[in-house]
Amino acid sequence: MLDAGCGTGRFAAALAPEARVWGIDASAGMLEVARERVPRSVRLKLARAEEPPFRDGWFERIVYWLVIHLLDRPAAFAAAHRLLGERGRAAVVTFDPRHFEEYWANRFFPSFERLDRARFPTAAELEGELRAAGFGEVRLVTHVQRETIGRDAALRKIRGRHSSTFDLLKPEEYGGGAARAESELPDEVETAMHWLIALADR
Repeated sequence: MLDAGCGTGRFAAALAPEARVWGIDASAGMLEVARERVPRSVRLKLARAEEPPFRDGWFERIVYWLVIHLLDRPAAFAAAHRLLGERGRAAVVTFDPRHFEEYWANRFFPSFERLDRARFPTAAELEGELRAAGFGEVRLVTHVQRETIGRDAALRKIRGRHSSTFDLLKPEEYGGGAARAESELPDEVETAMHWLIALADR
């Protein structure tokens, strides 16, 4: 199995007991963190998901976990089709567009929804891109994950810029929104993660 865009290795580590896992990422810094997290059975390589340095048909499964909004998707999906053997499958885990309208921090950062909608594909776009890369069957699944987080945890997410979208905000919007969150967040915050999962068979 290939974890394409493995980041700090959290998902690769979770997969390790179930499969022989490779992880690739374009960031050397991310891979340094991953090497401290994953078991020794997981092999890591510095590489772009659009240009993975493996021979054709070598993998049975490829996973993109919350990374496709950072990639050249047509190039990455074409590479996935090349790397997968017969009856291979790619799994894409991303956010459903409904996630953006319900994101708990939108009221503090008004640009968040617009920025994310521009970055993430819709279900129809994702299916079209996978089929264009050569995948014959694409199934789309949605899932909602609800939880309550405490005020301190919510503030840590904002201070730590837990989403890469924070880096796209203008400094004044981030600063003003963070200050409002400090003063207005309740003791508990209701959150909902709306997932979109695509399963593409070669």
